[in-house]
Amino acid sequence: MATTIPTRGPETSSSQPSRGGVAAAAERALLVSLRLPRDDVYDDAAEFALLAQSAGVQVCGSVSGRCRRVDPASFVGRGKAAEVREIVAREGVSVVLVNHLLSPVQERNLEKAVGCRVLDRTGLILDIFAQRARSHEGKLQVELAQLEYLSTRLVRGWTHLERQKGGIGLRGPGETQLETDRRLLRARIKKLHRRLEKVRNQRNIRRKSRQKIPIPTVSLVGYTNTGKSSLFNCLTGAEVFEADQLFATLDPTMRRLSLAGNTSVILADTVGFIRRLPHDLIEAFKATLEEVAEADLLLHVVDSTNPERRDAMTRVNQVLAEIGADELPQMVVFNKIDLVEQAPRFERNANGAITKVWLSARTGDGIDLLKQALSEHFRSHRVRRRLQLPADSGRLRALVHEHLEVLGESATDVGGWQIEVALEPTQVAWLQKQKGFRSEYWMTDFGLVLAPTGS
Repeated sequence: MATTIPTRGPETSSSQPSRGGVAAAAERALLVSLRLPRDDVYDDAAEFALLAQSAGVQVCGSVSGRCRRVDPASFVGRGKAAEVREIVAREGVSVVLVNHLLSPVQERNLEKAVGCRVLDRTGLILDIFAQRARSHEGKLQVELAQLEYLSTRLVRGWTHLERQKGGIGLRGPGETQLETDRRLLRARIKKLHRRLEKVRNQRNIRRKSRQKIPIPTVSLVGYTNTGKSSLFNCLTGAEVFEADQLFATLDPTMRRLSLAGNTSVILADTVGFIRRLPHDLIEAFKATLEEVAEADLLLHVVDSTNPERRDAMTRVNQVLAEIGADELPQMVVFNKIDLVEQAPRFERNANGAITKVWLSARTGDGIDLLKQALSEHFRSHRVRRRLQLPADSGRLRALVHEHLEVLGESATDVGGWQIEVALEPTQVAWLQKQKGFRSEYWMTDFGLVLAPTGS
């Protein structure tokens, strides 16, 4: 197995405060990333280095190589553990980050072998999430994922708590400290599940209230650090935190976006995905990811500068399948075209619908094309119909002008209005439920507003 140890690099620090994680004071870290037989499709060592930097550690070296089989005791084997221990002593490393999922026994044995703390990939991602969480919901989700991760590692993580001693005069009823810890941990996990269930119910109530007024939802999805938050801010004028680091945005944000044709959508910025996203995180963030699964359209944001963007898109689609959102319509947005000197443009499929847009969220080039694509997407199923409202239906007329696309209007001889509107099937159902509406108000159906080519 080959080993590479780069010289000491510049110190990196996180702009976000750590809450008991890896990088409370820019700890010196050594990265260990082995290529296993099952990992012959891709190598994500570079991405793991970005994860470490996002956690705020000072990366002072890396160990890589090819491993034929996993050592059940320490994962890396005795020879590689000895190499790591030598580097730890020479470079003053305080934490070893392993780009793999370690069992509690492997983590504990590796710590003993190398002489410092060891954290696996899941633990590192959880630490980054703990630094990024800002909302009450986000903090609950992160704590739940951390506790479920810790529940299998009590033997290692709680070594400062000793069991009760046995012997003459010392025997008696009561729990060992470890059993007490486990019981308290299970109780806390149950409490967090109840709180998150309450959050999920609150989200459902808000979602139902939004559905009373037919405004479609568009969710930004994609690999982490593709510029989703920058695009969200550019479209909505919001001030969501954005930075050139993995998982810069964790808490979901929703804003209303107005488009041409009196079209409005709710735009949702969500957490970015990553290779081998821990399953516990997907479970913990299910309430948040439900916003993705309930969306009417997904904007799949892709980094145009990433040479492995096709692989990243595949990983994102795999996570979408896990949360039941793989059947939703997608529009692919290739961001950061200013860095590859491409012109803004869009691409249509055989049916004339826009399926891909090239833009730059940083410069704003191509944003108008994206708005046009969104407007066409949600207007493509609208039909032109004519309404005849009596003079005492001023409230209904106001609702039509506020929420529907009005193509024309004329006054009738008896003081009412003939209004030509463009509306979707959901809007038809919504209008018919309004107080005072009668079925005889409908007059003529003229067919689709937009031609199949989108022209």
